[in-house]
Amino acid sequence: MTDAPVRVGVLSLHTSKETKAILNAVEDLGHEPVWLRRENTAISIENSEVTLEPDVDIIANRLLLSNTEEPAEGLGLATTFERIRPMLNTPDAVLGAIHKFATGATLADWNIQVPDALLALSNDRLNEGRERFGDVGVYKTAIGTHGGGTWKVDLTEPVNPKVGNRQAFLQELIDRDDEAHRDLRIYTVGDEIIGAMYRYAPEGDWRTNVALGGSVQDASGDLPEEAAETALYAADVLGLDYAGVDLVEGHDGWFVLEVNPTAGFKGLYEATETSPAPYIAQLAIEEAGGTVDPERVEGLSNTLDDSMPSSMPRPEPPTSDEVPMIGYIEDVVVIGTSGSKQTLAKSDTGATRSSIDTSLAAEIGAGPIKSMTRVRSGSSKTGKARPVVDLVIGIGGNQHTVTASVEDRGHMDYPLLLGRDILQHYRVDVRRRADSDHPAGRESDLEE
Repeated sequence: MTDAPVRVGVLSLHTSKETKAILNAVEDLGHEPVWLRRENTAISIENSEVTLEPDVDIIANRLLLSNTEEPAEGLGLATTFERIRPMLNTPDAVLGAIHKFATGATLADWNIQVPDALLALSNDRLNEGRERFGDVGVYKTAIGTHGGGTWKVDLTEPVNPKVGNRQAFLQELIDRDDEAHRDLRIYTVGDEIIGAMYRYAPEGDWRTNVALGGSVQDASGDLPEEAAETALYAADVLGLDYAGVDLVEGHDGWFVLEVNPTAGFKGLYEATETSPAPYIAQLAIEEAGGTVDPERVEGLSNTLDDSMPSSMPRPEPPTSDEVPMIGYIEDVVVIGTSGSKQTLAKSDTGATRSSIDTSLAAEIGAGPIKSMTRVRSGSSKTGKARPVVDLVIGIGGNQHTVTASVEDRGHMDYPLLLGRDILQHYRVDVRRRADSDHPAGRESDLEE
């Protein structure tokens, strides 16, 4: 151990509450936080010597990989860092956790109870086996986050082994009929449980994710012993230094649903008034040989300090070449649970949410309906209630999972409208059209 300040790098290319809270906690504990971002980070090999800029003693891996188009790129980047500095949540451990079926297979091999599941590479094999899950089951992409890429499906209808370019699988639906649909999130750091909460699905949905509007309730005080032991064991088996372990109680005990290596803090803090950030900072500092005051850690955990850290590097404005271009009318591929179709889509920067025609939605198996949203069109002030579904839209090699509204667009020129949920990732060239001989579209949709 040393009293010298430890330089703790947080590898995070995004700006999230969790990243900022960890960096602030490192500084509040008397050590030096370093935010490893695009603006300030480089690795050099010269004369067989590897150097990191800026230099750090240890790295806390907070790369978000589940919702990126190419998670392998992020894993490769994290592996590069891990080869030259000690790292919390190593790339190997993260890979085993972000791939949900790999998680289930690993935990089952270690006698941890998980829902029955089936991953098949062929359409025929997947649908041959779907009857074992009953009439209703869970259909998931192997990699996904915030509830995206997860559907409760009618298994009397066939499903595809892939959603776009991502592998999908079937999973048993575990739901106790005598209780409201809920699961249990337990946050672990090292060999300790920092806090736990029950998460309840919002009205009109069955998924409990806080990002989707789920409500939370503190479970730390009366945490079932079996669930607590299972969560710690699952994180240890997967080799994660910190994780959010999601469990659900069935009639045969507790089942692990997922183990999230970059679980959010917002819901946990709302439920328990405890932030994991100081405990993650403490673990990193102590792993690097530094010392902290445990009482100071506990005191800091009572606040979720997500203010902008002093270690925030100076941002460089993106060049226009870094943002891909999209046309006013684009050729896209729209993907549901039972099929996909290439079609024309109209870009509408005035629409918050993308929308799909009812006939096209039925053709590709978009759904099931998650909830209802109110959308106003043109001069209408009250708006119309429309169902919304999860949808995967492919544009020029990129894929986006969005929650799209469903409406009758049969009287409109294009069956699909791209809203700002997708257009935020592009520049729109209104002169560029995939149907240069087609008259301009006439509709305009604005979500309230």
